[in-house]
Amino acid sequence: MNMRHTPTTRRFLFSCSVVVGLLSGCAKEESVVLTTPPVPTPVDTTTLGNGPIDFSALPDTYGHLASADQTGQWAHYNVHDPSYLVDGEFTYCYNTDVAFGHEIRPGIQIRRSINLVEWEFVGWAFPGLPTQGANFIRRNGGEPFNSLWAPYILKVGEEYRLYYSLSSSTPRLSVIGLATANSPRGPFVEQGLAVTSLDDATVQTNAIDPTVIVDKSGAHYMYYGSAWDGIYRLELDPATGLAKRANDKGVRVAQRGFTGNRVNGNIEGPEIIYNPEFDQYYLFLSYDWLQTKYNVRVGRSDHAEGPFFDITGRNMNEEADDLPMILAPYRFDGHGGWQGVSHPGVFKKGDTFYIGHQGRPGVNSFFMVMHVRQLFWTEDGWPLVSPQRFAAEAESPVTASELTGPWEAIVFDYRVVPGYAEEQTAADFSTAQAIILEDGGNLSGTLTGTWSYAAPWLTLEYENHRARLRVERGRDWENEVVETILFTGLNDSHTTLWGKKSKP
Repeated sequence: MNMRHTPTTRRFLFSCSVVVGLLSGCAKEESVVLTTPPVPTPVDTTTLGNGPIDFSALPDTYGHLASADQTGQWAHYNVHDPSYLVDGEFTYCYNTDVAFGHEIRPGIQIRRSINLVEWEFVGWAFPGLPTQGANFIRRNGGEPFNSLWAPYILKVGEEYRLYYSLSSSTPRLSVIGLATANSPRGPFVEQGLAVTSLDDATVQTNAIDPTVIVDKSGAHYMYYGSAWDGIYRLELDPATGLAKRANDKGVRVAQRGFTGNRVNGNIEGPEIIYNPEFDQYYLFLSYDWLQTKYNVRVGRSDHAEGPFFDITGRNMNEEADDLPMILAPYRFDGHGGWQGVSHPGVFKKGDTFYIGHQGRPGVNSFFMVMHVRQLFWTEDGWPLVSPQRFAAEAESPVTASELTGPWEAIVFDYRVVPGYAEEQTAADFSTAQAIILEDGGNLSGTLTGTWSYAAPWLTLEYENHRARLRVERGRDWENEVVETILFTGLNDSHTTLWGKKSKP
């Protein structure tokens, strides 16, 4: 297959300034005996707690907080390409170096949370660009961007392994490097380059956007890539976290469909997880342009190395767009909507899976807000994304009588727009439509048919379709309503449906 082409810059350019702090001090030497002073144990204090959440402090836009001198207030703002690590009471988030309307220093931002709603900014993983990655790009005729992209974090034994992406304006001249630490906050020390890509004639993907899985046998696999030749799988050495075989680039495992001889849009930002309930490995993929149509697809496999199949049974390495699309730009009533909702970070905390991603508000697509949502699973083991962000809500059973009344429903539509930033300028929001779940089991409004309920599953029979929908309680973020009822699920055409009970 011919190598794919992508715009000269994979995503966006960040101009950043490096801030270096120099500390100096002096010590008084005793005249009688010299001793080695004890190394003080760092005190880790936090602003986080388990008290009530002030949702009024979490608006969709944040221009007044975006500058570099406001990092202590960034919370869940200025987040792109998040990766998560649950470590003790904290969940840590590592993300791309970005700031709305401002230049920002490079180094991979680190945040953490206790309740997955309130986040505190705790610093950067690196003091600037990692030396090994930057030197590789310069040795090969390029100049690295002054920002790090799309990290991935995992813990192996007592070692924290942080993979970073560093690219350049030279097409496909990129690296994925590894640094390690004995604390999730660092300091991180460079260990080498896991995989690289060059501006040459080889068939390969772009060496950015890593994710790693440790399978049941203890084997380590990295999945990575953006555009070009799709998503690759690379086996790692468990001992080092680097490529098991020198200069190995891996093999392709996922690609996209074509319209004519043009690819249907970008494919990048993989995430791989294992769900023991179904004994399956799940590969989440990001489709389309990050500022607008960005959406999430998913496939699964019996084995960590693949092959991965979508819900129709099609190998994700075929030239086709895969289903299901479980998260995409959407708009409920009374709100500007959310676009750019991909590059997922999927993690498990307790018994619950969550998916984190950036969201760009429809009123201004340059803002980047972290969303964390619960993941549910169909009875046959496919992931479903909550239509609302997680709000640390208490779960309790929903009765059939609570379902009756008006709803906002979103049926996810999709329009193929081959290309990248220049072509995919519209978000193509899937928008809410009014439906009513009537007493007696009739469905009316823009969808007509019948409904039935056996908690927690709502079944809609409508217009030659049947949908199975997982019901939950959640917050109505658009209307600032503390509690409402939601549903998420798939119909028999593998199309995602979301629902939110209309506010009183």
